[in-house]
Amino acid sequence: MMRHIGALVAVIAATGLSTAALAADPAWKAVDEAMGRAGAMQPGVVYKFSFPRSDLKVTVDGVAVKPALALGSWVAFKGEGGHAMAMGDLVLTEDEVAPVMKSLVQDGLQVTAVHNHILRASPSTLYMHIAGMGDPTKLAQAIHGALGKSKTPMEAIPASEQPLDLDAAALDAALGQKGKAAGGTYQFSIPRTETVQDMGAPVPPAMGTAIAINLQSAGSGKAATTGDFVLTAEEVNPVVQALVTNGIEVTALHTHMLAEEPRLYFMHFWGVDDPAKLGSGLRAALDKVNIARSQTSELPGAGKQ
Repeated sequence: MMRHIGALVAVIAATGLSTAALAADPAWKAVDEAMGRAGAMQPGVVYKFSFPRSDLKVTVDGVAVKPALALGSWVAFKGEGGHAMAMGDLVLTEDEVAPVMKSLVQDGLQVTAVHNHILRASPSTLYMHIAGMGDPTKLAQAIHGALGKSKTPMEAIPASEQPLDLDAAALDAALGQKGKAAGGTYQFSIPRTETVQDMGAPVPPAMGTAIAINLQSAGSGKAATTGDFVLTAEEVNPVVQALVTNGIEVTALHTHMLAEEPRLYFMHFWGVDDPAKLGSGLRAALDKVNIARSQTSELPGAGKQ
């Protein structure tokens, strides 16, 4: 895998290929066909597909959760030609977990985690993290088949403009990062400083190793926030303390991968409060983490949730 990725990086450097040119590669067109929709090239030469659970009407503490806040299934590929690494995070209802897992296992995909991200969701949602190595088209066919065992909308739905109703500039200033609006939410994707590897290959932020912080309006001048902090072991309890002290609930703590280096823990959170107060609490937690401190509008892995 390292040899294949290294060769791809060398080709990009030598030819100056743009991500648009890479996305037009026939291999990715075949993956598009297998997935039933077009993917999008992300920073780090990651080809990514999004499957928002727009069919689910989920509420948490009286807040109607937008798909872009916490209900976005995704699958990402990195590699070249006939060999790629795939990772993903599938949002499922409880009755969908078993049939989706059976389909994935039968087709040789790995299930690396199944767990909650948020609490008190109605209906309850679970998150299945997956991984695989091999021919990207075959991987895509297997994943598409597994998703077909759920009620996940398989047809691409054109993005619609939704009002944000949040002060984006104030949130940028509070977190010291640059976010982006998506699906009626405001999203931050913040990479860690160190390079993460899994299965012997680099795992870019766009494949799920970036900290995700998402916010949406909760009405009455308040915002709801959720996402996950990506942490090393020594960062876990300082971040717990920072979040809890600032009134933000820690809703889950677990792993998403099996053999990553460094070992990472994913801490999910939920809060509903004044946006300025939430921003202050989230910034206090970010200050405990080894992150890239300077961001631009081109955010790796934006929209992780």
